Amino acid sequence: LKLVESGGGMVQAGGSLRLDCTASGLIFSLYSLGWFRQPPGKEREFVAAISRRGGSTPYADSVKGRFTISRDNARNTVYLQMNSLKPEDTAIYYCAAEARSDPSIGPGSYNYWGQGTQVTVSS
Repeated sequence: LKLVESGGGMVQAGGSLRLDCTASGLIFSLYSLGWFRQPPGKEREFVAAISRRGGSTPYADSVKGRFTISRDNARNTVYLQMNSLKPEDTAIYYCAAEARSDPSIGPGSYNYWGQGTQVTVSS
């Protein structure tokens, strides 16, 4: 099983990026997906998650109204659209998969993780 993130990069504050995470080796539609991030010198934190069919999408308070998570089960891909980016959004962003119908906000329940993609927001 493999999760591969893409779309990270450097952007100025107020800008936008979209992260993609494509999965292989699993029945994608049976998994809830999550996005987490790890800022420099800090612990990994929850960003957003999405249930198997997309009906449940919890967000961290810090990204509500700015980030949108979505998925395309036909393409085995989960997306994170990030708008109005701030310097404090700078982090390595990871996608993760868990074999649950409803997504968790804690990293411990996720079974599979991608390698991460760097997002840097300059002021």
